[in-house]
Amino acid sequence: MAAGVGGWQLLPSDEGRNDPVPVGTTDVISSLDPAGAYDAGSWAIYSNLYQSLLTFKPGFTTPTPDAAESCKFVGDRLTTYQCTLRDDLSFPSGRKVTAEDVKFSFDRMLKIKAEVGPAPLFPTLKSVTTEGRDVTFHLGGRDATFPLKLATGAGSIVDSERYQADALREDNGVDGTGPYLLKQYKPGESALLEPNPKYRGALPKTGHPVLVKYYKQSEDLANAWKAGDVKVTHRQLPPSFVENLDTGSGTRLTEAESAEIRNIVFNTKSDAPVRIKEVRQAIAAVLDRPTITTGPFKSTVEPLYSLIPQGFVGHSTAFYDRYPAPDQKKAEELLKDAGVQTPVEFTFGYRQDATYKAETLEIKKQLEETGLFKVKLVEADWPTFQKGYAAGEYDVYTVGWLPDFPDSDSFTAPLVGTGNALASGYSSKTVDKLITDTQQYSDRSRATRDFKAIQDQVAKDVPLIPLWQKKDYVLATEAVGGSQNLSDGTGIWRLWELSWI
Repeated sequence: MAAGVGGWQLLPSDEGRNDPVPVGTTDVISSLDPAGAYDAGSWAIYSNLYQSLLTFKPGFTTPTPDAAESCKFVGDRLTTYQCTLRDDLSFPSGRKVTAEDVKFSFDRMLKIKAEVGPAPLFPTLKSVTTEGRDVTFHLGGRDATFPLKLATGAGSIVDSERYQADALREDNGVDGTGPYLLKQYKPGESALLEPNPKYRGALPKTGHPVLVKYYKQSEDLANAWKAGDVKVTHRQLPPSFVENLDTGSGTRLTEAESAEIRNIVFNTKSDAPVRIKEVRQAIAAVLDRPTITTGPFKSTVEPLYSLIPQGFVGHSTAFYDRYPAPDQKKAEELLKDAGVQTPVEFTFGYRQDATYKAETLEIKKQLEETGLFKVKLVEADWPTFQKGYAAGEYDVYTVGWLPDFPDSDSFTAPLVGTGNALASGYSSKTVDKLITDTQQYSDRSRATRDFKAIQDQVAKDVPLIPLWQKKDYVLATEAVGGSQNLSDGTGIWRLWELSWI
């Protein structure tokens, strides 16, 4: 189905208002093709337009069948996973979904291996085979987290007749089987979603029409809320706006469970001095997180001293244990012992936004006040910034991260595994082995020791520095119901929960 369809109008029904609920966000859709994006904004819309074999029900961390009728590991080695496809799924064209479409979706994602795509999420997937409605995934090693990965945007099923096997789709069209159809799309501006009458899956019913409006900066989103242009906002309002929000004037603010984190990432492939471990350790030694969280972020975020955030198995305080407080003397000794001349110069890239700019200026100030570092800032809009760090254009950069699925593995393999999604170039045989070790346990608590060992090694190598962790804020007027269910930390954007009251 083509994205740009004009002349569409919803008429009032006996059930009340049927005009789209306007939702505002600063997230960005990098690509409407699920083989081409690995970011929160894109995956948020995927969970509405596409189906995966599995999904997460609200409040649950164990996946449940969606496009699949059933799924299970075959045998006890956790290396073969099989799903039986539902028999009642149809693409927008009316063509029936087949197991071959599922195989095609995974094969093309791995073959295209887009620069900012989701292929890094499936390092153990070796091949996909089909027989009738059965789809079998053959893994190169034990991976108890594989079902969780299938339930993400990376597992989106596409129409093999509308997508090329070796190239991303670029016409802004979507042919999926999710609860919504994309009726109109204006890149960077808006996406109009209409309930999909052909949807069959885990949801008992599809939702209300929704108009998602995209804003470049958090201040723009706040202004849209004040003007009444949106009735729901989700990611990201300015910290000062949230801090001073009056929730007694017909508004509802929900603090949704989340594990959004932010890291300073080092390009270890670059020729810059940050390729030297002691330089990265010295930066970690002088960083003052509380000043960042209480300053630019007005205490809407909390300092984070570990790779894995609070609330997840294996959370530790590895960075606090090694770098408990800003220590310029320690940084000086690290640089001197490594024979590094000061001031150490490097470029620092960040996404264009007033809050992120304030954060980056504070980091630059902290580093340069020591006299040990000289930082050149580079600001870019999200698409440019994302492609820039993937291409190695920045020596240092800050990236926010939302878990792909509710498991600690979502903070280890994608962030510090070889070929990681942050494009840092970091590779450690010790960390890779520990990641593999954590994936073998169906009982995730048994992986606690290995997760803590990963974090200890990362605090030593410093391929990144954890900055903060935050709650997920959803703001809605009293005219809209269901906003409290929009986000629940599973990575799924439940637009179908929204309706006019």
